[in-house]
Amino acid sequence: MEDKNTNALYCSRCGALIGEDEDYGEVNGEIVCNDCIERYINTCDRCGETIWTDDSYGDEYTTLCRHCYHSHYTRCSCCDALLHEDDAYNLDGYDYCSDCYHNEVDKNRSIHDYGYKPEPLFYGDSKRYFGIELEIDGAGKDDDNAEELLAIANNDDEHIYIKGDGSLDDGMEIVTHPMSLAYHKDFCWEALMKKAISLGYRSHQTSTCGLHIHVNRSCLGDTREEQDIIISRILYFVEHHWNELLKFSRRSEYSMNRWAARYGFEKTGREILDKAKKGNNGRYAAVNLMNYATIEFRLFRGTLKYNTLIAAIELVNEICDLAIHLSDEGIAKMSWSEFVETLTEPELIAYLKERRLYINEEATSDQEEM
Repeated sequence: MEDKNTNALYCSRCGALIGEDEDYGEVNGEIVCNDCIERYINTCDRCGETIWTDDSYGDEYTTLCRHCYHSHYTRCSCCDALLHEDDAYNLDGYDYCSDCYHNEVDKNRSIHDYGYKPEPLFYGDSKRYFGIELEIDGAGKDDDNAEELLAIANNDDEHIYIKGDGSLDDGMEIVTHPMSLAYHKDFCWEALMKKAISLGYRSHQTSTCGLHIHVNRSCLGDTREEQDIIISRILYFVEHHWNELLKFSRRSEYSMNRWAARYGFEKTGREILDKAKKGNNGRYAAVNLMNYATIEFRLFRGTLKYNTLIAAIELVNEICDLAIHLSDEGIAKMSWSEFVETLTEPELIAYLKERRLYINEEATSDQEEM
């Protein structure tokens, strides 16, 4: 403030006399000494307006004036965290941060958002676990349908959860927690698939659905370097036997290129791995390596046929076993017929015969792919 009788200036904040040679500032027309400017004045990070620190609508990291806050920001209804409007999750008129939405809100819903990822629960006694993502389409992203499927699979423990997926026309994605191969075989897949079919869902008989199989990286080696050696052999096997795997997958060449593209054959698995690490395919690769804890086999078309699902898991298991137990040279020399001669799993052998991939033998199935 200014003393009109003496022309002396006083800080409107602390009342201190401002000397003739001292600098000062003005905030909303009020005179403020330099000490109070440093202690009580701040600048809006969005528009640059000078405001009192006490009037900031931001948090310890972001300073906001009233106008910018109400125009572009909100707060989490659960933990009160400051959120830009583009980062807020809105549900039933309330805004949430990502953590609260996924951990406190979304976890209680029947159909979760695509980004939902709970802490994994491991089932079965094994070093190798398989997490399944099975897309189903055609009967809606429907909470009541999801509840019926969850009731079958999660009667004692949470074995599956269900997510929305923007790549589907009118469906959803069934996701399992990691299970051993033996656990998958004893799991209620048949009942789950029959219920999905009865509700009107299809998987194979769509142009949208895939079956993705995740394998824990830790079963391939104790270190990242050891894992890379095994992964390079897996990639070599996939590229070396691409035509057979394309037939196994039930996908068209076009669909494979779109959702599970190959990296391209090279002389060694290491060269294919180097190409894969450049990430040109993103996650839409036949073997996706972009997840830290798993590798993901994305080759397979969706299915609601039990034997086909189990055969796909068994195939992935066999490929991993080969990559672990054979050398680079052994993988390179193995023909497809030599590979199938080593197989003992009945579901896998039956499926290979159906697809005419088992040493010139074929078999028919009385169950239609759904």
